[in-house]
Amino acid sequence: MTDYGEEQRNELEALESIYPDSFTVQLCCEDVKGMSEEGFESVINWKEVAELLPTLTGASASQGWSEAQAFLRGSAAIPVLSENPPSFTITVTSEAGENDETVQTTLKFTYSEKYPDEAPLYEIFSQENLEDSDVSEILKLLALQAEENLGMVMIFTLVTAVQEKLNEIVDQIKTRREEEKKQKEKEAEEAEKQLFHGTPVTIENFLSWKAKFDAELLEIKKKRMKEEEQAGKNKLSGKQLFETDHNLDTSDIQFLEDAGNNVEVDESLFQEMDDLELEDDEDDPDYNPADPESDLTD
Repeated sequence: MTDYGEEQRNELEALESIYPDSFTVQLCCEDVKGMSEEGFESVINWKEVAELLPTLTGASASQGWSEAQAFLRGSAAIPVLSENPPSFTITVTSEAGENDETVQTTLKFTYSEKYPDEAPLYEIFSQENLEDSDVSEILKLLALQAEENLGMVMIFTLVTAVQEKLNEIVDQIKTRREEEKKQKEKEAEEAEKQLFHGTPVTIENFLSWKAKFDAELLEIKKKRMKEEEQAGKNKLSGKQLFETDHNLDTSDIQFLEDAGNNVEVDESLFQEMDDLELEDDEDDPDYNPADPESDLTD
């Protein structure tokens, strides 16, 4: 007949040796009976026991192993000891990724009465940096491994499978980040190409563009002609300006007076009219007043 309790105790001692920094165990009172001092101390957090003894019994932790063992064997009040099947947790951490990121989970196992012929109970006690989908995959992996290893102590096998799965998740995170980076670079490159290449020209889109351009140009010309026509109607000639504004008659003189400029003419610079040698057209027999060119000589 299989001694399930013995197999479970032996596995617990082995697990504590393999995972000294991440293994925490709870034992029922029956597990304490007959256990050696060394075996008991290997699976019980002695610091917690020492803190609990004064509260529960008034005894001092320094009273030694025999008093503590006797008390623990007969007590059902200490929280870490119960009549329930033994349960324990093992924290599993992945290898560090490219940026030292890690994923982590704490697995809680509880022995069933006939373990290892029956699968242990298991759950994700806590986790860090895992998605919900990752947690679901880990639970499926534990179920598969437990089914395949019935009849053998399997906790180490289950933990090892989870360890490998966490490493895969870290690799997936790295791959996903690289793909996202490449996708962003590709989108940026495509956007830059569009800035330089624009839209390819075909006969159809060129004719469509030209029709719109010609229509816009025609509108601009019509608008300009209308503005010029309107400006021409409103513009007065020089004669009209003098007729409508008599101030223009003396504007130049007023301007000179306002500026303080008195124009003085030096008459010595001009010749007397009598000294000028002027030809008298009337003395010319060929002169015809009606024909300005008649006084021209060959």
